[in-house]
Amino acid sequence: MVSQQLRTDTKSAPHAQKTLGQGLGRIFRQRESGIAIVAVLLIIVFQLLNNSFLSLANLKVVFQLSAEIAIVAVAEVMVMVLGEIDLSVGNVFAFSPFIMYFAYQAGMPLILAVVAGLVAALAVGLVNGLLHVKLKVPSFIATLATLYAVKGLTLVISNGYPVTTPGSGWLTGLLGASPWAIVWWAVIVAAVWHFLLKHNKFGIYTIAVGSNAVGSREVGIPTDRIRMVNFVLAALLGGLVGIVESFHVQSIDPLAGGTSILLQGIAAAVIGGTALTGGSGTIVGAVIGSIVIASLNDGMNLLGVNAYLFDVVLGIAIGIAMILNIRMMGVRGGRQ
Repeated sequence: MVSQQLRTDTKSAPHAQKTLGQGLGRIFRQRESGIAIVAVLLIIVFQLLNNSFLSLANLKVVFQLSAEIAIVAVAEVMVMVLGEIDLSVGNVFAFSPFIMYFAYQAGMPLILAVVAGLVAALAVGLVNGLLHVKLKVPSFIATLATLYAVKGLTLVISNGYPVTTPGSGWLTGLLGASPWAIVWWAVIVAAVWHFLLKHNKFGIYTIAVGSNAVGSREVGIPTDRIRMVNFVLAALLGGLVGIVESFHVQSIDPLAGGTSILLQGIAAAVIGGTALTGGSGTIVGAVIGSIVIASLNDGMNLLGVNAYLFDVVLGIAIGIAMILNIRMMGVRGGRQ
């Protein structure tokens, strides 16, 4: 009886090892595996160096910072999947809250003022789309133009001074004044856009256009419309995160966002596994990339590292993450 049990265990051991190997193989074949490893290693290192890193109070800071980066990163992912870029998102971040503020000051209820701010963001996205799609201006140049135009307009209407975010009560809490509201907004945005990209015809068309625009047009995909909608949605997310962040900090600053949040969002998208050449992208990877960037920022602050070194470390982290992503892509390709 004992010998039979030993034979059974001996036979099942290789099967269990094979199953474990297959499970690990499936994990490492995922596009997000490289940046996920980086995220886990960073968290371990910072916790070992400062045991308050994983405290609830500090995790709240990390998640709040990563949330605003994540929403910008999601906006960039969809445009980058097309093989394009949107440089104006960071300046819409500051522009939309001011439109909301002036609409509220003009007598609009707060919710309608928020809508006005989002409509202003949509208008910027529409301009980007028209410049690129209809006038054939490269997206880098088109959105660079709107970046400066929106930045200048924001400074003009605000006179360069910050203002206090309007309103009070439960609605402001929902819009960002509650400590965890911005995190929930990021979760909702990431979930919706992940569904759009991976499980919806719109996302499939976006990937197709980014992979082969000519071929997509020939099979009947409305390539111009797909490009236009993605630029509009990117600007919408820029406006949304700007409004939510303004309620979170209870202030609207004409210099908020800008190239800082833009470049962090692009970095999160790239190290998360979205290809700059178009045709592929991942919302989940962009969210993990945002957590990596926020963890780097917060962890270095906890350790008392010179703030000016953050960009240096971020650049190195991007390089390491990209090397890991390339290695993982090689592993995935070799096993297919």
